[in-house]
Amino acid sequence: MSADTTSDTSIGSEVALFSAGFRPFFLLGALWAAGAMALWIAMQHGGWFVPSAFWPTVWHAHEMIYGFGAAIVAGFLLTAVPSWTGQPKLAGGWLAAFAGLWIAGRIAVALSAGVGAWSAAFIDLAFLAVLFARTLMQVVAGGNWRNLPITIALSVFLSGSVLAHAQAVGLAMTADLGHRLGIAVLVALIMLIGGRIVPTFTRNWLNMTGRGEPLPPTMGRFDIATIAIAVAALVSWLIAAESVATGALAAAAALAQALRLARWRGERTLAEPLVTVLHVGYGWLAAGFALMAWAAFDPTVLDSAPIHALTAGAMATMMMAMMTRATLGHTGRPLHADGLTVAIFALVFGAGVMRVLAPLLPGLYTGLVSWSAVAWIAAFALYAATYGPMLCRARAA
Repeated sequence: MSADTTSDTSIGSEVALFSAGFRPFFLLGALWAAGAMALWIAMQHGGWFVPSAFWPTVWHAHEMIYGFGAAIVAGFLLTAVPSWTGQPKLAGGWLAAFAGLWIAGRIAVALSAGVGAWSAAFIDLAFLAVLFARTLMQVVAGGNWRNLPITIALSVFLSGSVLAHAQAVGLAMTADLGHRLGIAVLVALIMLIGGRIVPTFTRNWLNMTGRGEPLPPTMGRFDIATIAIAVAALVSWLIAAESVATGALAAAAALAQALRLARWRGERTLAEPLVTVLHVGYGWLAAGFALMAWAAFDPTVLDSAPIHALTAGAMATMMMAMMTRATLGHTGRPLHADGLTVAIFALVFGAGVMRVLAPLLPGLYTGLVSWSAVAWIAAFALYAATYGPMLCRARAA
C-alpha cells in the first residue's frame, strides 16, 4: 500500500466510507483505540467493569492487540493486497459486512460473560479467520509469493487470539502467551512492511524535494539478517523472557534495528513530519528490544516496559503514521503534515514515552500511566475528528 502511488476512487453507488478497506477500518480502529482506553481507565479508577469473561487486564491487552491492532492491519491489507496481487478489492456491501463482523467481535468480547465465552470466541475469531483466508487466496491467485510471509504472520496472529480465548473459556492459562504472540507478529509485520515503505517513502520525498544523495539503500541481505536476529529474539522472549539467551538476542536485535534505521537517512526528513514519523515509529523497535534485553538481565525491570515500547511505542506510532499518510494520499490530498497532524504525532509519541517510563519510575507510576492514557485518547480522538470526514467523503478532485 503506497500512498505515494496508489489512488482510491468512489465508484458509482458505493458509499465513500466503504469504497476501500482502509476507510472504515482506520476510522473504526481509531475510535476503538480511544474508546477502549477510556473504558480501561474507568475500570482502573472508577470501579466499573466490562461484563467480559476476560479478566480486566486480559480484556485490555486483547482489545489493544486483536481489536485496535487487527482493525488497522485489516485496513492496510484490504487496500494493499489487491494492489500487490492485481486481485479485486473488497468494497461496498461486503466491506460493510466485514466491518460489521469486526464490530460484532468487539461487542461479543466485551459482553462475553453474558453471551457466553464460546460464542464470543467464535464471533471474534471469525474476523481474523476471514482476513487470513482472503489474503491467502489473493496472494496465491496473483502468484505474489513475495508476500506469502504476510499470510503466515496472519495465521500466527489468529493463533494468538485463539490462545487468549482459550483462557476465557477455561481450557488453559494461555492468554499472556497469546498476547505476546500477537505483539511478536505485529513487530514482525513492522519489520517486513515498514522495512519496505520507510526507505521507499524517504527516497521518494528526498528526490521530489531535490535533496538527492545520499539516499536510503534498497532492501538487501543486511535487512534480512536484521529481521532474522529480531525474530530469534522474539521467539526466545516467547519461550523464556528472563533468560540469558533472550537478553543476548534482544541486545543484538536492538543494535541491528538501530543500524538498519540509521541507513534510511531519517535525519534528512525533518522538514516533513509525515516522513519523519515513520522513522520515529521504527526507532521504537530498537528501544523495545533494548528494554527487552535490560528486563532479561535485571529482574527489577518489569516486563511491561519492553511490552509497551513495542505496543504503545512502535505499534501505535507506525500505525498512526500509515493511517494519516494513507488517508491523505488515497483521498487525493497533499502528502504534508499540518499542525493538527503534528499534534497527533506528538500525542502518540508522548503517550508511548510516558507508558514506558511508568514501570521504570515507580514513584511516578500512577501519574504517568494516567497521563499516558489521556494523551493516547486525545491522539486517536483527534485523528477521528480530523481524518474521519476525509474517510467518509469521496476522493478530492
